[in-house]
Amino acid sequence: MIARQAGFTLLELLVVLALLAMTYALIPPMFGVGGSTAELKAGARQVAAGLRKARSQAIISRGEATLTLDVETRSFLLSGDSKSRKLPRQAEIGVYTAQGEVTDASTAAIRFYPDGSSTGGRVSLAMGERKYLIDIDWLTGQVEILDTP
Repeated sequence: MIARQAGFTLLELLVVLALLAMTYALIPPMFGVGGSTAELKAGARQVAAGLRKARSQAIISRGEATLTLDVETRSFLLSGDSKSRKLPRQAEIGVYTAQGEVTDASTAAIRFYPDGSSTGGRVSLAMGERKYLIDIDWLTGQVEILDTP
């Protein structure tokens, strides 16, 4: 007589794998749709750092410097720099600036002057319920990140 060996059947293993796959598919949407708030915060900090760098460039070079945002490609470019910086793919980006700095429907710039002042404006990055606002004061050129719940 042959003794039965203990173990799992193929059907039991397939059921467990199917349950794991469903759980894996359902968990990411609970923590943000396709992206994390950490990515969004990093994007906001990156834009703020770029704006501060543009302001510094304008003061040091005694000329104008711009940061140009492209909403469609989710990237920005500093004047005098050939490297475009990417922002999170899932982020909704908005740019509010002087009408003269709007190039087209998807591209706008914020300009800094040699005295540190700027055209002013606001850049918003949002993902789901989370939103960061980067304010640029027109008189002083100071950049501030506001976290909205």
